[in-house]
Amino acid sequence: MPIKSETELYAPVKTYLESLGYEVRGEVRHCDLVAIREDEPPIIVELKRSFSIPLLLQAIDRLKISRTVYVAFERPAKGRAPHSASWPELRNLCRMLGIGMITVQYYKTRKPRVEVECHPGDDPSLLTHAPRLNKYATTRVVREFQERRADYNVGGSSKRKLVTAYREKSLQLASALQQHGPASPRKLRDMTGNAGAAGMLQKNYYLWFQRVERGVYKLTPLGEEALQTFAHVVAGFQEPSPQEAATSG
Repeated sequence: MPIKSETELYAPVKTYLESLGYEVRGEVRHCDLVAIREDEPPIIVELKRSFSIPLLLQAIDRLKISRTVYVAFERPAKGRAPHSASWPELRNLCRMLGIGMITVQYYKTRKPRVEVECHPGDDPSLLTHAPRLNKYATTRVVREFQERRADYNVGGSSKRKLVTAYREKSLQLASALQQHGPASPRKLRDMTGNAGAAGMLQKNYYLWFQRVERGVYKLTPLGEEALQTFAHVVAGFQEPSPQEAATSG
């Protein structure tokens, strides 16, 4: 039975990349999946239930961010390539566009099988003119990836509130206010390690904070509600992030 959503592809593709030593995050600046290993350029994977022209167009657009872009989709149960094409034809098409291709095959009793059909740039002689690399966009994706403490989103999600680095930092400020009561931006900066605490409190993007007197902020009812909604994120503040653990070790 075909999968119902591309979110079902996220876990097996993530597990596969993690087995290769990559750290993975879902929904990073509109990219379904971003994987980074040490100082290597990011890998971007766009997920769709099936192979399609919109999927290819999405992947081509991601070439502005990274030259290592893959499309991932479910491999049909009977193993036939979609759209009456052959697998060699699909591989060559992706190679010509400078895109890699990943398939995920599902079984009733076994774990899904992830197979890389081709890598980006497998055959440089087939490559067409790729979009110009936007180094600024690449930097923004990498920064957003690195500033998140953990992977809270499922790649391919839609109509869900995503946990961005900004939302995560806001939740950390809200959690500190809930635990310690009204506090100054400076005190909150020291408690959370967030150098931009003052600016975030003043901007108050989510309406979670309220200034009670000069230089003192408290948590609003919306902030209390957010801490419950994102309790799984708040729980992580008690544990060091992978980066912090590596540094302390």
